[in-house]
Amino acid sequence: MAISTIPTQVDDPVNAQILAVSEDRVQGFSRYPLHAIAEASGVDLDTLIERIVAMLQAGTIRRVRQTLLSTSLAPGALVAWKVPQEQLKPAFDFLFHEDPFSGHVVTRTTDRDTPGSDYKLWTTLKVPRPFDMDAHCRYLLAQTGATSYKLLPALKLFTLGVGHVRRRTVEPGDKTDEPGRVQDTEVVDLTEREWRVVVALKREFAPAELQPDLWAPRAAEAGESIEDFCAIAESLNERRIVGRFSTFLEHVKKHADGTRVTRYNALFHWRVPQGMEVRAGQEVGRHHCMTHAYWREGGPEFADVNIMGVAHGTEKDRVLAHKAAIDAHLESVGIPVGYTNVFWGGRSEIKPSEVSPGAYRHWCATRGLDPASMTS
Repeated sequence: MAISTIPTQVDDPVNAQILAVSEDRVQGFSRYPLHAIAEASGVDLDTLIERIVAMLQAGTIRRVRQTLLSTSLAPGALVAWKVPQEQLKPAFDFLFHEDPFSGHVVTRTTDRDTPGSDYKLWTTLKVPRPFDMDAHCRYLLAQTGATSYKLLPALKLFTLGVGHVRRRTVEPGDKTDEPGRVQDTEVVDLTEREWRVVVALKREFAPAELQPDLWAPRAAEAGESIEDFCAIAESLNERRIVGRFSTFLEHVKKHADGTRVTRYNALFHWRVPQGMEVRAGQEVGRHHCMTHAYWREGGPEFADVNIMGVAHGTEKDRVLAHKAAIDAHLESVGIPVGYTNVFWGGRSEIKPSEVSPGAYRHWCATRGLDPASMTS
C-alpha cells in the first residue's frame, strides 16, 4: 500500500489499537519489541510496521526509541528559570536547539499570581558525572539572559509513563488497586562497553530502520555480536536502567489532519506534611491520569511544595477534575494538603537528553569550554 493511502490518524481503529500498546506497554528490554507490540495489540507484524512507519513519516508519531531510566544514568533535575519576557523566546530556542542535556523545554503559566509564577520557563536536565548541574546551569544562565534558576531534583519517582491514547478515556478518580511503586534515583556507574551499548540502544529509529529485527544493526554499531549486545541490554534491564520501548506521539502540536492528541499539559504541585512525602507520592502516582509523579522539594520559591506530577488532557475543566479527584483522595486517606497549585504548559518541545560523559565532553569542545571547569 502506498504510504499516502495508509491511515495516519490517531483515531483510526487499527492505529488506536497499536498505540494503546506501543506508547508505554512494552516495558524493559525486549529482543523483538515490534513482535511484542503486535502480539499484545492483535495487529499482525507487517501491518503494524507499515502503520508505525506511516505515522512516523506523517508526524503523528514524533519518534520511536528505546527509553532509558535516565535518572539511573546521570544526575538530573527539573529546572525552573526566571527569564525576562523579551528573552523568553530566544532562551527557549537556545535550550532546545543548543543544549543536548536539556530534554523537555516548556513555558508555564498559572491562573493567578502565586509563589513561583514568575518562573516562566521550565526544562528537564541531565548532567552526567563527573560534571555538575549547577556549573551547567550557570553557563546556560549566561547564554540565555535568564536571571535565576531553581534546581528541583527528584528524590523519589512514583509513576513514569505516557499512554496518551489510553488515558483519553480515563475518568477522574480512576486508579490502580495498589499504591504507586517507589523508584529511587540512585545513579549507576557503567563501563565503557556498557556505555557503547546504551548509546546504540537509546538512539531513535528512522523509518527505514523499522524492521522485524531492530537490534542486529545496533549491535553491529556498538561493536558487539547480537548475543552479547542483548546480554548486556538484559543486564542493564536487571539493574533498572532500561525503561520502555515506545512510539512517542506528537501530543500537543496539531497533526497533519488538524487534530491533537492532547491540548493541556498541567504540572500539579502539592505540599504535604513532612514525613508523608513517599505515601503521598504513591497515592498520587496510582491515579491513571498521571504520566509523571515525583517527590521534589520546591523550597520557599514554590511555597515549600514537595509532590509534583504531570497530567494531560484535551479539556482544561477535565484536567482540573482529575486534580480535584486526587486532592479529595489524599484527604480521604489522611494526607492533608497544605497548599496546591497548577502550572499550565504553553509552548513545548521535547527531545531525548544526552546522558553519556563522552557526549558531554564533546559538547564542551563544541562550545569552547574546558570540561574541568564544568565539574563541581
